[in-house]
Amino acid sequence: MKILVGLAFVLIIASLASALVFMMRDGRNGKPKTSNMVRALALRVGLSVLLFVCILLSYKLGWIQPTGVPIVR
Repeated sequence: MKILVGLAFVLIIASLASALVFMMRDGRNGKPKTSNMVRALALRVGLSVLLFVCILLSYKLGWIQPTGVPIVR
């Protein structure tokens, strides 16, 4: 499960980075703007929602357990 969550975070960050690249490059030198940045951001939102649903489903099925935070006194 840790690998799945880590991979999802990497994909979310990569999608965000690609949106930044599209934002910086599109519409320069007389070229028309494209919708690549919008697609990259929509993919990021979709991946975030999918990750959240997967974590909730894993909890309901008992694949992951809450551990809590130990209180240090």
